[in-house]
Order: sequence, then C-alpha cells, then structure tokens
Amino acid sequence: MSQQLILEISDDIYLSLQHQANVAKLSVSELLIAQINKKYGALSNSNLTSAVEQEARQRLLNYAGVINLGYATGIDNESIDADLAKAYANEF
Repeated sequence: MSQQLILEISDDIYLSLQHQANVAKLSVSELLIAQINKKYGALSNSNLTSAVEQEARQRLLNYAGVINLGYATGIDNESIDADLAKAYANEF
C-alpha cells in the first residue's frame, strides 16, 4: 500500500534537494523517498536500496587515504632495522 503526498516547498529548499539528488544520481522524489524511508522505515524499492548503499560507500571512500601518520609506512628497510634493533635491545 502506498500514499501520494504533495509538498509545497520554497525554491531554495528545492534547489538544495536537487543538488543533493544530482550528487546521489537520483531524482528529487527518489531522494526524498530514500531519506524518509531511512528515517522512518525500511526501503521498499530495491533500486533505492542500491542507490543509497552506493552513496554511502562513496562517502566512505572519500575518507580513504586521508590519515597521515607523519612517517613512511612502506618498505623502508633502514627504519625497520632501527625499530628491530630497539626492540632487541630492550629485551636484554
């Protein structure tokens, strides 16, 4: 069972929703349905589920590579040898 809902919103809000929908590659209606379902219930449309999952995955991937430890974490043999020497020196 479904219901039709007609909303009247300002142009500014619509433009904001349209921008968000474009980023998520959805229509404004699909975006609103996805957000309402996310907030108040399970998604009933598998296409929306896939689109929402992809959007969430993309947001997560935006954080990949963001952390900088301040030192190389690669295969720097001199650094590894120094760390091992310190570790062995502390054992005795």
